[in-house]
Amino acid sequence: MIWDRLGVITDEVAPELIEALDWIQGEQLKHVEIRMVDGVNVMELTVAQVERIKRETDSRGLFVSAVSSPLFKCLLDPARPLRTGDQFGQAEKTAEEHHAMLPLAIDYAKRLGTRYIRIFSFWREENPSLHTEEIVAHLRRAAETAEREDVVLLLENEHSCNGGFASEVAALVRAVDSPALKVLWDPGNEHRHSPSFPKGYNHVRDLQVHFHLKYWYVALGEEPLLPQLEALEKDGFTGLFTIETHYSPEGGTRKDGTKLTLKLLRDMLP
Repeated sequence: MIWDRLGVITDEVAPELIEALDWIQGEQLKHVEIRMVDGVNVMELTVAQVERIKRETDSRGLFVSAVSSPLFKCLLDPARPLRTGDQFGQAEKTAEEHHAMLPLAIDYAKRLGTRYIRIFSFWREENPSLHTEEIVAHLRRAAETAEREDVVLLLENEHSCNGGFASEVAALVRAVDSPALKVLWDPGNEHRHSPSFPKGYNHVRDLQVHFHLKYWYVALGEEPLLPQLEALEKDGFTGLFTIETHYSPEGGTRKDGTKLTLKLLRDMLP
């Protein structure tokens, strides 16, 4: 069902690229997402470092499935300070600075051989619905740039952002109405606050092209994961699955959490 399309974000295995790639190859996974390498956010890497990533993944028979950027994890308006979330080593920047980073993200995606760039929907406002027009305008501007460059932006449902729920990211993507903006569906993020299946999935089922799997969501067992995977198969989903562990067992590391996530998947799925 998923084994020929399963990968992992490299820094969920190890900060060091080579250690991560060697383990991923040994586990016969198929692809990697690039978020942080050797402790550096992907948007802070040099061209030489990006080209090294491509060489090392290619040499192990792996491919890069997405640039897991932090684009648009920022304030819509600095005059409205808000609680922020995980930026994976990137300092707070303005929305315009994030737009200015988009061409670099596109360049890195092309160098890595992928069309996909993960993005967000700005730090969550107290009442996101009051700012929908502004959010959509920024996302449409980004999507227009992506469309010209033949890449696809993946808007993840992230609880710290305005698109925190499936219903919200779906509404934003539909409002932008561009082939260059799709949904990155993370049912684990959804399930912390609202049922991910079938309620959440029904909002994004025709919009999502990429799927993240967190440890704790997998650890819930057959429900709701198996019905979700069966629905994906029935709906003709052809996208990729990526382990994003976000879990370290007591006394262990994130790599231990990734190992456990993979073991649970292998025990559960044929």
